[in-house]
Amino acid sequence: MTKPDVMMLHPARPAALAQLEARYTLHRYDLATDKPAFLARHGATCRAVATNGHVPLTAQMIAAMPQLELVACSSAGYESFDLAAMAARGIRLTNASLALKDDVADTAIMLMLAARRGLIAGHAYVQSGEWARHDAFPLQHSLHGKRLGIVGMGTIGQAIAERAAAMTLQVSYWNRSAKDVPWRYQPDLIALARESDTLIAIVAGGEGTRGLISADVIAALGPGGLLINVARGSVVDEPALIAALASGALGHAALDVFASEPNPDPRLTSLPNVTLYPHHASGTVETRDAMAQIVVDNLAAFYADAPLTSQVILP
Repeated sequence: MTKPDVMMLHPARPAALAQLEARYTLHRYDLATDKPAFLARHGATCRAVATNGHVPLTAQMIAAMPQLELVACSSAGYESFDLAAMAARGIRLTNASLALKDDVADTAIMLMLAARRGLIAGHAYVQSGEWARHDAFPLQHSLHGKRLGIVGMGTIGQAIAERAAAMTLQVSYWNRSAKDVPWRYQPDLIALARESDTLIAIVAGGEGTRGLISADVIAALGPGGLLINVARGSVVDEPALIAALASGALGHAALDVFASEPNPDPRLTSLPNVTLYPHHASGTVETRDAMAQIVVDNLAAFYADAPLTSQVILP
């Protein structure tokens, strides 16, 4: 029996790769040296693509795959895809938000605790011996009863809100439209920032959200405020963020993502009032395996003419 052809743009985790190799003829674009030539040679036979949201999928690449019907993505984000070209062809998209929501939500809470309780500075204080030579470590700030604003109330935003509410934070959120959730909706993003002690960004990347956390939003959060970004670096106006942190107009930023990765701006990383993590919110063995498995499951559903497990509705 002939196995279906699948174009692989990004490598899969070992367990998922073994399943894919058993079921499909994989065309390893990710390993090709001359990628345009490889796509021209093999693209016409592929009805599906297995990929990751960090790998570009351009209109030209889509045109080279005239039978393409499904893009199965192993990440939550997909801003590097030409969604207009996909929508024009009726190509379906799946992503892995359900698999990574818990680890990303946990990371957002971890960053909030680390920033508010001075975890990085406290670690250095003990490790360096300063604790023995000086008075007690400076007092930090409690989270109990404080106000948390969440920018984006999708799958991950809701998981963050559930955790925060259990920690007795007062949760409000901004979203493009109100959701059927138990937390207060604030349609004005600047007002949400002004009302919050901590603001967490967890919206999709792409041009639609570029600079959403603007200089005005940062100013509204204020000198006692904490900004956490577990979305995409493009969501925050990074020059405005750097200026606000340097001047004290913003108290602290805890960041998992940056405008330039893996080489973030040294003007940002050298500041004393930042807590930094290397775009690793979903970076656990369990979650990365689950994200890869979602691709396997969606491909299986597609070729069986069954409902996809995590379809994204394209704009």
